[in-house]
Amino acid sequence: MSFTAPDPAVFRGVIAIELRDGGLPERAALPADVAGEVAVLLGRDLAKLTPDVADCELALMAAHFDPAEALRPGWPLHQRVLELLQRAPGQAQGARVIGFGADAQGDVPQPLQCDPALAGGGLRVMPFVLRGPGLAAAADQLESKLFDCGMAQADAALALQDGLGARIEHIRYLSLHDLLAMMAMQYQNVGLDALWSLLEHALLGPMLADKDAEFLLDAPPEPLARYGDGEVRIAMLSPQAWRARNAPQETDSGKLERGYIRFQARQRQYAAVLEVHGVPVQFVHCGDGNSDCLR
Repeated sequence: MSFTAPDPAVFRGVIAIELRDGGLPERAALPADVAGEVAVLLGRDLAKLTPDVADCELALMAAHFDPAEALRPGWPLHQRVLELLQRAPGQAQGARVIGFGADAQGDVPQPLQCDPALAGGGLRVMPFVLRGPGLAAAADQLESKLFDCGMAQADAALALQDGLGARIEHIRYLSLHDLLAMMAMQYQNVGLDALWSLLEHALLGPMLADKDAEFLLDAPPEPLARYGDGEVRIAMLSPQAWRARNAPQETDSGKLERGYIRFQARQRQYAAVLEVHGVPVQFVHCGDGNSDCLR
């Protein structure tokens, strides 16, 4: 899909933290001093890949989130990092490197709090942004190198592990595009290719040159759904419409009933995944199975 970045003057990336044995970190965010230390180490590691990073401001939100929270329309996590950076002091002091972590009492400020419903999972991410005069060259190099060469150095990995109180398998740096590609692969590996196509348009649609662009998923036996106007509409088919669309030759009533139940479960799965990614979902009654009902 062809799209334009929401702000070409900003590079969006994440520290991807793969937890060992799925164990949760003891802390939701790094202490403030460790957050600053990790931000400096992150900047050092990125500068080894492209020296232009040294001319950029770097801000790290040193709290961990589910990847789905980073992959929502408008990239809200990275927008929070930018807002924190813009409010931080020292703007006249050149390229700042800032890590935003827990406060002095160990409490996690609201902008750094993850969705409690998504607190589990074996992969957690910390969002960071780069901006500044060296960004154009740095961004190109990071996009081409991070996925293959973005492993965190040992001292950075140790600081993250100790600061979070976590047992960590791997830590690597990814661009937001890398994270998108990785999530696409994961969805495809579990048979959700069609859902990913729909989700991808919902995530990137606001950045398309044609703001009115839409995407229609019309690929039986998958649910009939349409992205447009900032939401996904899923067609609620009657048993008769579902049969005409998905199993017109089937005559066994038991198989038809079980197939329709599986179809409804698939619809609920689509809605749940889309909502986790912050995409509004609306179910629309569609008696005849015609996609026009979704407009």
